[in-house]
Amino acid sequence: MRHVLWLALALSMGAALSLGITRFAYGLLLPTMRADLAWSYTLAGAMNTVNALGYLLGALMTPRLLQRFGAVPVLLVGAVLASVFMGLSGFFTATAPLLAQRLLAGVASAWVFIAGGLLAARLGALQPARGGFLIGLYYGGTGFGIVLSALLVPAVLVAAEQVPHGWAWAWWALALACFAVTAVLLWPARVLLHLAPMAPAGAVRPVGFKWRPFAFALAGYAMFGVGYIGYMTFVIALLREQGASGPAVTAFYALLGVAVLASSRIWAGLLDRYKGGQVLALLSALLGLATLLPALTSAWPVILASGFLFGAVFLSLVASTTALVRHNLPQAAWAGGISAFTIVFAVGQIVGPTIVGWIADGPGGLARGLVFSAFALWTGAALAWRQRAL
Repeated sequence: MRHVLWLALALSMGAALSLGITRFAYGLLLPTMRADLAWSYTLAGAMNTVNALGYLLGALMTPRLLQRFGAVPVLLVGAVLASVFMGLSGFFTATAPLLAQRLLAGVASAWVFIAGGLLAARLGALQPARGGFLIGLYYGGTGFGIVLSALLVPAVLVAAEQVPHGWAWAWWALALACFAVTAVLLWPARVLLHLAPMAPAGAVRPVGFKWRPFAFALAGYAMFGVGYIGYMTFVIALLREQGASGPAVTAFYALLGVAVLASSRIWAGLLDRYKGGQVLALLSALLGLATLLPALTSAWPVILASGFLFGAVFLSLVASTTALVRHNLPQAAWAGGISAFTIVFAVGQIVGPTIVGWIADGPGGLARGLVFSAFALWTGAALAWRQRAL
């Protein structure tokens, strides 16, 4: 178990790279880039929309890539490419190439996230009694990426404050962090290369995933994608508008990341116990509450509670879909199931940032945008509650 635990921790660096850094660190850069480049909130949100579009394209490619090359090569190639695209984002100020880099980073991060999730599910199969914890540990690695970004980005922005387009240095620092995380992934990749379904060559074929039996969970998860990404894209900008200082923002974002790291332990029992959409529904409802709080008040204790609750919930919600697939499908169908949930997740993320940005450009600003996000999450909770175990 100890060896498996260390493997899961090292493998969780895939989630740290693909979501914690490649996806979410942009929220820390958004206020500075928006001010420097004179963006509207709609355009600022579009940067994460195209990243989600790339994520969708990557998710659509991944099942075929997994079938042809296997999870480990897809994981490592995706990690290297994501690191490169993060670095390239620091070389442009024009909108079109920045959008292109966010798109390509999204494609690569989907490869990493899905391949890592599949390997985490296989690790969980080695320890069925601790499967939910091991899967949650993988997704909880996103918290490491969030904490690293919280400590790295504000410090670099302050150091480069007098440099034209100083935010570019933050992109380069994040790229170096991605390369370092990729180096950590080499060890679990080498070990897990041999952890595949044990069968003679050609005897195990992927089983097709049927969407209809999972319709309510898939719909609920799509609404989760719509709702949560508005918070992760714009909450830092909202805190800045409310007058939060740089150290306060760092503390808030780091607390959110620490809560993500702890989340694998908090919800592991539920992931193992429930085989339908109950966990997805519960966590979506809690996430809606966390998202609404900053829209209602700027009181700092409430803001911190929002960040902690959000961090403690949202990656376990992602883990709940992998657990749902693991409980209800044979192992040969896991890759197709994880990919299907990733696809609807990506579709939701495409919609969310642009809608919230468009709302934020109108009356009510960012606070009204987060109200929309909260209601999207509660809608997802209602849908997921209707999902039954198969």
